[in-house]
Amino acid sequence: MPVFSIAKNEWARLFMSKHGWLAIITFGLVWGIFLFYVIRPAARYISSADVGIIFELLLPRIDTGTLGLWQSKEIGLYWVFALYLLPFFTMVSAADQIASDKTRGTLRFLVLRASRTQIFFGRFIGQYFVQLLVILVTLLSVFALIALNSPDALGNAIDEAPVVVANLALVLLPYVAMMALFSVLAKTAKQATLFAIVGWIVLWFTLGYVQNTFGPFSILDWVLPGSQFVSLLRLPGWETLSLAPIPLLQTVVLLFFGWLAMQRCEL
Repeated sequence: MPVFSIAKNEWARLFMSKHGWLAIITFGLVWGIFLFYVIRPAARYISSADVGIIFELLLPRIDTGTLGLWQSKEIGLYWVFALYLLPFFTMVSAADQIASDKTRGTLRFLVLRASRTQIFFGRFIGQYFVQLLVILVTLLSVFALIALNSPDALGNAIDEAPVVVANLALVLLPYVAMMALFSVLAKTAKQATLFAIVGWIVLWFTLGYVQNTFGPFSILDWVLPGSQFVSLLRLPGWETLSLAPIPLLQTVVLLFFGWLAMQRCEL
């Protein structure tokens, strides 16, 4: 069973499971709220004090001046909110790469047709393509909003969209890899998500303690997935790709530990 056949099966697993549909419906509701009650009104009144208050409450570390880097305010707002919302969706939707098969015992039958390495990386690739689909669907929803409210701005939005897609595709890589690792360690998808959240928080506190006590060590600033978000938002256009090595390196490290765990896990 080749890797890409396993990856293709991940689409069926997402759209034919209760867990997958729960993740899709939950994210759809949350994204709809942000699209119609945050992005749409904020794009209309981007220079008003109300928008500054909203950003200060929701995302206090983000300077509203970063939106000035984008010609299309809707795309700028999409970039900010997608950067924080899509990783959370990934931590839920990509949590069941291995866990349920291991618990049900079906993993021992899968290894008769494919190696553990093929299964691990096939599931990872399949889940990553699911996240790329989510990026495209959410971006198309923003295009539809722009076309309804201000059709003249659609051209600028389309021109800036490739920058956003490229960056979000890079940003989500370590999150899918992280869930691949925790899915091997966990017994259920919920447990994998819980492991990821708790592990992220524990590592965040640990790194903070090390930095304050023995640091600063600049390399530790980039250990956690998402650690580059604030810096990323301050860069214009394609300059954002200067931070691309961070998620790529995080992905390689997480996949390596996930692969090791996969080789040693009991079937």
